[in-house]
Amino acid sequence: MKAALVHSALVDVLTTIQATSELECPPLGGATKPIEELQKFDSKIWPVAIGMLGAKLGISIANDVNIFRQDDSCVALTIDEIVAKVIALAEAQVLVAPPQAIAQ
Repeated sequence: MKAALVHSALVDVLTTIQATSELECPPLGGATKPIEELQKFDSKIWPVAIGMLGAKLGISIANDVNIFRQDDSCVALTIDEIVAKVIALAEAQVLVAPPQAIAQ
């Protein structure tokens, strides 16, 4: 999965959520930390964003995975770090996919 695709999808999801919530959305670059920089982007909204991103990319992101924070910490990730995390999750799915799923 290409980083540009994931980045574009993530920015689209974040922009859509802010617009739907009628909240301002600052310019979203690679160094943007959505948790810290988007209004009202909290634990009630993260799962929605993660689900939307997974659907947009055609991948499954487990309910217990928060792509917006470092694992087992409260440290917010940047968009570039989130993109890398999503790519790693997607690649892990391909590696564990049954052989018949890969052949299709």
